[in-house]
Amino acid sequence: MRHVIGQAAAWQSSGIRFAMATVVRTWGSAPHGPGASMLVSEDGRIVGSVSGGCVEAAVCAIAEGVLAGAAPAVERWGVADDDAFAAGLTCGGTIEVLIREVGREVPLGRIAAGLAAGVPVALVTPVDGGGGLAIGGEKATGTLGDPGADRAAALAAEGMLSRAATGLVTSENADGGGAECAPGRLLLVQSFAPRPQLLIFGAAEFARPLAGIGAVLGHRVTVCDARPAFAVAERFPGADEVVTDRPDRWFRAHEDRVDAATAVCVLTHDDRFDVPVLALALRSRAGYVGAMGSRRTHADRLERLREAGASEGDLARLDSPIGLDLGGRGPEETAVSIMAGIIAARRGGSGLPLAGLAGSVHRS
Repeated sequence: MRHVIGQAAAWQSSGIRFAMATVVRTWGSAPHGPGASMLVSEDGRIVGSVSGGCVEAAVCAIAEGVLAGAAPAVERWGVADDDAFAAGLTCGGTIEVLIREVGREVPLGRIAAGLAAGVPVALVTPVDGGGGLAIGGEKATGTLGDPGADRAAALAAEGMLSRAATGLVTSENADGGGAECAPGRLLLVQSFAPRPQLLIFGAAEFARPLAGIGAVLGHRVTVCDARPAFAVAERFPGADEVVTDRPDRWFRAHEDRVDAATAVCVLTHDDRFDVPVLALALRSRAGYVGAMGSRRTHADRLERLREAGASEGDLARLDSPIGLDLGGRGPEETAVSIMAGIIAARRGGSGLPLAGLAGSVHRS
C-alpha cells in the first residue's frame, strides 16, 4: 500500500486521472486484508493488487467505468464450489472493494510526506462521493465538503489511526451523531503507521541477509555492534542505519523508539554484549525478542539473565534458539527462519505446514 500511495501521489501531481480500488472488508480466506489497493490510470496502467489476481480484471472494468463518469462503487466478490470459474476468489474467501476516482482535491501529497517522515497518518474518503481528508500530526488537510463533515470524519478516523486499522466507519460514530457533524456518512479510513522496526544486535555474517530480508518486508532496520570492524555500512545495504556502539548503551538511548511492532534480534554470541541488551529488551515494549545460540548457550544465558535481574515472565518472552525449524543451513536460510519466526509471532501463526492444518489459509 505504501508503494501504491507513492504512485498515486505522483500521478496526481502530474495531472494523470486514475481510479483507486481498496479492500474495505473481508470474510474467510481472503488473500489481502483491508487497505490493499490497486490503481487504474486513464491510460490503462495498473499498480498494486486487491486479490492477488483473482478479480483484478473485473475491478479494472469497473474502474474504467468510474473514470468515464460512473459513480463510486462498492463491489463484493467471492466464490462457491460450483462457481469456480466465475469472477471470484478461487481461494474461497470474500472481499468487498471500494472503487472510486481520486481527484486532485484528495491530499495524497500529505499522506506520502507522512509516510516518508515516519509519522502515523490516515486518509479518509467518503464512499458516496469525492473529497478527502488527511489526518495525523497537529492538523488535518483537505476537506469532505464542509467543516462539520470534516470534524466528524477526523473524530471517527482518529480511533482507527490509533489502532493502525483500515476499514469503513460511519460518521455518527465520531461523537454521538450530532446534526452539525453530518452523521451517518460512510467513510473509508486507510491508516498508515510507521514501518515496524527490526533491531539487529551483532553485525556477524548472519545479520547481513537478515537485514536485507527485513528491509524487503518493510522494516526499518538498525544494525548495531560494538566492534567497528563489523559495523560497516557497506556490508548491510538493506539497513537504514549501521551503528558502532555497545548494544545495551544504544538500546537504552533509543528505548523511546521501541514499541509493540519492534523486533529485537541478538546475534552476537558474546555474553558481554548479549546479556545486557537482552535484559533491557525483555523489559521493554518490544513485541518480539530473539537470540541466536545453541540450546546449551540458551540455558546458560537464562541463568545469566536471572543474575542480571530478569524475571521469569521476562524470560518467557525470549525466543531462543531464534527462528523456526526449517532445516536450513547458512546465513541466508537462517535469516529466512528468523524472519518467519518474527512474522509468526506478530501475526499469531503456528509455523506449521498449511497442508496439515484445517480452516482458512488466510487469517481474517
